Amino acid sequence: MNYSCEKNCNSQSVSTQTRMIVVTGGPGAGKTAVLEIMRKILCEHVTVIPEAASILFGGGFWRLKSDSARKSAQRAIFHVQREMQNLVLGESQWALALCDRGSLDGLAYWPGEAEEFYKELNTTAEKEFAKYAAVIHLRTPSSENGYNLKNPIRIETAEEAAQIDQRISEVWKTHPHYIEVNSSRDFMAKIYRSYMAIQKFIPEGCRANLEMENV
Repeated sequence: MNYSCEKNCNSQSVSTQTRMIVVTGGPGAGKTAVLEIMRKILCEHVTVIPEAASILFGGGFWRLKSDSARKSAQRAIFHVQREMQNLVLGESQWALALCDRGSLDGLAYWPGEAEEFYKELNTTAEKEFAKYAAVIHLRTPSSENGYNLKNPIRIETAEEAAQIDQRISEVWKTHPHYIEVNSSRDFMAKIYRSYMAIQKFIPEGCRANLEMENV
């Protein structure tokens, strides 16, 4: 299985000291669609790290409503996410990794105080911020602006999704490279704005392979 993005690259001088970018957003923000398009149009020196929550919940991790169960889920997500990122960093194969959510997204779903989250996971906001070169926040659309429930593991209403999206903003907005991409009815416009934010972090030698205009 090839874990790199699909375009071949002629650049021979790309550093494999991997930089990571968070692509985040509340339920229905379009992360999956944006990342799938990036996978197709970016080159082999870029990889996409999948969402840990989808791996866990899609694989049968129990999704109960109690505070205890929600905390268990977020701890599991954090550890799976961290090890997947460590795996990518350890391979020294890619110059850039696009992360479907970042390690602090769980704080937006945590049913307790932030201090408890950091204590239980033995980390700090500063430590987690330092892992990522940038955070790209795709804002969740309202019900009038395109929110849908087609994803089988999405359980939130439009109102609940908006609340989560705002909590995600509070978590990440002080990152030194926090980039917000607002929603609109024209989803291609959102994809293009996301691409423009990402391409700034793509190695210069790889940029000749970019073909956003053909999407």
